Amino acid sequence: MSLTETIQAALKSGKTIIGYKESIKFIKVSNPKLIVIAKNAPEKTRKEIEYNAKIGKAKVEIFDGNSKELGVICGKPFPVTTIVIK
Repeated sequence: MSLTETIQAALKSGKTIIGYKESIKFIKVSNPKLIVIAKNAPEKTRKEIEYNAKIGKAKVEIFDGNSKELGVICGKPFPVTTIVIK
């Protein structure tokens, strides 16, 4: 299953959190299954998410596309830098 298919399946099941701020909150209090970061996410954002994911032992994947493309996959009319799959 490709990363895009995984994201779409998680979106259909409602087991996702979209957005940087909400993702950071969830990563700090829970153990996510997968964290997806857009390729063009700011370095500071990416490093903070990767650091928190490492503490929580969560898997991080870099989406091979920009945040606008990730937003389209999520069905959102705006760019999405981070998705957490619960």
